Amino acid sequence: MLAVLLSMSFSEESSSSSSSSLNGDAYALLFNALRLIPISHYLLALSLLFVIVIYNFLEFHFVEDLFSGFRGSPVRLTFNSSSPIYDGVVSKCKIVHGRYLVTPWLSSPHIQTAFLHFFGRPPCFSYRRQLFRLSDGGMIALDWLMGSTGNYTVIDKVLAILDNSAGPGDFFHANNFISKDDTTPIAIVIPGLTSDSAASYIRHLVFNTAKRGWNVVVSNHRGLGGVSITSDCFYNAGWTEDAREVIEYLHHEYPKAPLFAIGTSIGANILVKYLGEEGEKTPVAGAAAICSPWDLLIGDRFIGRRLIQKIYDRALTIGLQDYAQLHEPRYSRLANWEGIKKLLCLLLFLPTNAVCSHCASYKSRSIRDFDNHATCLVGKFETVDTYYRNCSSSTYVGNVSIPLLCISSLDDPVCTVEAIPLDECRANKNVVLATTWHGGHLAFFEGITAAGMWWVRAVNEYLGVLHSSPYMHVQKKVQEPGLHLSTESSIDQGPYLNVSEDGMVAAVGNEQTRNSIVGDHQTNSEMVLDTEQDEQLTGAKSDAVPNTDRTCEPPANTPDTELRNLTASVTSCWNQLSQRNKRSMWLLAYVAIITTWPLVGSALRFIFGKKRKNVLSATLTKR
Repeated sequence: MLAVLLSMSFSEESSSSSSSSLNGDAYALLFNALRLIPISHYLLALSLLFVIVIYNFLEFHFVEDLFSGFRGSPVRLTFNSSSPIYDGVVSKCKIVHGRYLVTPWLSSPHIQTAFLHFFGRPPCFSYRRQLFRLSDGGMIALDWLMGSTGNYTVIDKVLAILDNSAGPGDFFHANNFISKDDTTPIAIVIPGLTSDSAASYIRHLVFNTAKRGWNVVVSNHRGLGGVSITSDCFYNAGWTEDAREVIEYLHHEYPKAPLFAIGTSIGANILVKYLGEEGEKTPVAGAAAICSPWDLLIGDRFIGRRLIQKIYDRALTIGLQDYAQLHEPRYSRLANWEGIKKLLCLLLFLPTNAVCSHCASYKSRSIRDFDNHATCLVGKFETVDTYYRNCSSSTYVGNVSIPLLCISSLDDPVCTVEAIPLDECRANKNVVLATTWHGGHLAFFEGITAAGMWWVRAVNEYLGVLHSSPYMHVQKKVQEPGLHLSTESSIDQGPYLNVSEDGMVAAVGNEQTRNSIVGDHQTNSEMVLDTEQDEQLTGAKSDAVPNTDRTCEPPANTPDTELRNLTASVTSCWNQLSQRNKRSMWLLAYVAIITTWPLVGSALRFIFGKKRKNVLSATLTKR
């Protein structure tokens, strides 16, 4: 028995040793086999793996386009089912009802966006510049490109450029080229963040729009286009005052020329917000918003989510810091300059602890950081999120009252699809949203040579159809402020009340008046109207209380007069409370009864108790 056990243990040891030797031989054989594979095959495999990683990282869709036969993807339209703008205008636009095919060698949203920034292939032409002074003392540049107005055509512009008779810094007054009776449409272009009229996509849009015979003007942002900041106001993602003043000025100067507005990126956010604020009051006949960020808070979360988006975040931050450096004297006084300043360094994209000593002062490494150190302080916003919420156009798109075409790309690497207000666009009958599967941010290149941009053609076709249709918006005449005779009196619009002795109530508002700009002349039209309103109120007051005995001596304060004045004042105050809110009136009466009931109740008990005793004593005496 012992011999059998010893033989079994010996056989197990021999089998384990043989298996370990076989395993070692297997790994050795595998290593020898890998050594037999040529190095070129390894390099080929690594190259293939690298291509797959880059293909997914840059979100290429060349294979998808290849399997679809390079037919492109259809454009998706979102609109209200009873929208007259779609039925009468957009339904006749062939481009937005077709398909969009990206340039094959640019079949990536990131490659398209980078190509637009570094190359773009913009057309060559020269602007004519007009300096426009704003109501707060600021200055912006209006860059014009004329269409076929009179004898001045695009061909003449090209010849002027070739003859060196026109330069980008020329100044002119628009009346030298456009008469007040000219009916040629004017397209107003609002650029994106830190962009001006020299940007590639702006030049594409301006040139192709002017080729249609329209006059085009680029409303540059404050501090851009080579114009210095001359006031303590800076533009931001929701600053609509500059666009409002420029549009009102152009409408006043050329009342017979229909105005159309085109906003791109941040300019689209500003445009949609302005249209929502103005409603029917805007003189704009139609508009287009391209690649709007819509919701800045969602966009802020998106742009810091992935590595590729963080690269865009850093690139846009560098542009903002360069803008701040151009206007350092005012930024250093109004904002936290230590938080936004930047020194040029090749180690910019390294982590904070790896930045060299020359860049130790570099703090703003994202758009959110810049907004925290600069935008919120200059714009008087409590927090960055407050700024993003207040300046997002998604909350204003429902109030847009003019024909508006919105174009966005679902693969936009800067403005996420999550922020597009699909339901709001569908609910508004004046808005049509066109979304494409590809296109990048403001790129949308098409053709084998990438010479054209799809959204430029789509916008030009839409505006052309809108201009020839009866659906152009016509500005509604706003009722001038005066003496209101309806139940909604001017009292309801003023937080302060001025009650006179005769019972007349005048509203005193606390809102600042906005100057309307006409060329270089500023007229305080609203202040003039307020003066006329005060005169009307004074006239009405004098008519209400006729004074036949006009002497310098003051009237005697008789008891009847004082009682009448007191009654008039109390009556007017009571009427005012009833007009403001009837619930407040009844609440005030309830509070008055409750608070005075102990005193009133005691007095009533005393009076009625005394009368009851008198009655009882009289009856007892009679008996």
